Amino acid sequence: MTCPVLQSGRHSTLNPDHTQGPSCAAILLVHLEEQCDAVPMQENNNDAHGVPHKHADTDVPAILGLGTALPPLYVEQRDAHRFYDTQGCLPAGQRALYARLLLDGPIQGRYFGMHEPRDVLNTDPDAAVARFTEFGRRLASDASRAALRDAGVVAREIGGVVVNTCTGYLCPGLTSYLAEDLGLGDDVKPADLMGMGCGGAVPGLECGCGLLDRARGRPVLCVSVEVCSATHFMDDEPGLTVSNCIFGDGAAAVVLGHAKERGIALIDFESGLFPEHRNALRYDYDGGRLRNRLTRRVPVIGASCIERVALRLLKRHGLSPPDISWWAVHAGGTAVLDEVGKRFGLNGTALSASRQVFHECGNMSSPTVLFALRRVMDLGGTRGRGLILAFGAGFSAFAALAAGPDGP
Repeated sequence: MTCPVLQSGRHSTLNPDHTQGPSCAAILLVHLEEQCDAVPMQENNNDAHGVPHKHADTDVPAILGLGTALPPLYVEQRDAHRFYDTQGCLPAGQRALYARLLLDGPIQGRYFGMHEPRDVLNTDPDAAVARFTEFGRRLASDASRAALRDAGVVAREIGGVVVNTCTGYLCPGLTSYLAEDLGLGDDVKPADLMGMGCGGAVPGLECGCGLLDRARGRPVLCVSVEVCSATHFMDDEPGLTVSNCIFGDGAAAVVLGHAKERGIALIDFESGLFPEHRNALRYDYDGGRLRNRLTRRVPVIGASCIERVALRLLKRHGLSPPDISWWAVHAGGTAVLDEVGKRFGLNGTALSASRQVFHECGNMSSPTVLFALRRVMDLGGTRGRGLILAFGAGFSAFAALAAGPDGP
């Protein structure tokens, strides 16, 4: 067998003066050729896009455990409307929309990281940061403990931790607080992801899979936590009205490892960034506080971006939507789920887990898709291939191709 380096012909220029005997470079190339002859060429295990073909189940990152957490304050939608009304804080031009969304909408109630409902009326930016810190830390820790129990993993075993959030900023990030609260080792590899919006859980998982390869065989913890109520903002704007009526707080955590036989394998990821739609969904700062910008085009834009990203991922694996057995989709709202279902040709029950989460908790931003996945798991619906789909500010969209323990 001839060494591929020598086949290129570039070695002929290393010793142009053939009358002076072989140069050191030429001797080295002869040695390399002998080494190539001695070692068989390895098979290329990548596909046309450079994606490795995994031949052993132990090579595939898998979800070993998934836990969720909600703050203690639960408010039904009708009580939220009564509170707004009695406090006299409803903008005059939005009273009818508040009534329609809170009294006749699909959400039953939401959970909030606050001590009492009146906390939502506090417009001090420092108070909002303090509330995010207190409840974000608590929710992240509670969800992580639930995930560790579900996986049967002890905190000191964790080799990496990823925390994703977009509803508050801390430095150091929540990984520092989580390491303290859980008792993680000082050799843990941390990563704090910021500004990914509602779609952040999926890139958080992808980041965790990358850390898994560097964690020396130890599991990795991925957390998505949001205190959306810390960004509550009253104004006479329809987008803010919708935001105040559908967003809640929560956290979800995943333990990743290499044990496909006892978890959900994460086969591959795909993402997309569409900055031309940035202003359709984003946070701005207004008076030192985060203010949500939410437009009526979000359901169509979100579903369109998810479709493009998911179809790229499926095509790479020679698959199409009918090959997918289960779906965990970010429950941004009923209009979003309706549009996603229409674009992928799904039946009425395919997105039932996402719809149930939205009905019971509202939109919790990034953890919401993991709440939907937890619901799919609890219903025993993760047999075969699945898709985990989310979108968020940016405009961005993310997809993960997954398979249950008995999947392909």
